[in-house]
Amino acid sequence: MNKAELIDAMAAASKLTKADSKKALDAFMTVTGKALKKGDRIALVGFGSFSVAKRSAREGVNPRTGKKIKIAAKKVVKFKAGAALATSVK
Repeated sequence: MNKAELIDAMAAASKLTKADSKKALDAFMTVTGKALKKGDRIALVGFGSFSVAKRSAREGVNPRTGKKIKIAAKKVVKFKAGAALATSVK
């Protein structure tokens, strides 16, 4: 499902217009991005939680040449599904 399909599904489920659903989704993505950038954790009970984790520097291998390369440390976004979401997928 892409963003347009998600907006359509949200509009149908909530009986909002597609424009209002797009605004709601865009606002959620903006607020989530800003919160994660600050290092906050976002928990939506039953759905899941978003958090930022540090990935340490490590050594990898270039698949084309086979040479070892250094991969820099960075921050990554993690998502852990909540119980209700995990159950609904089974």
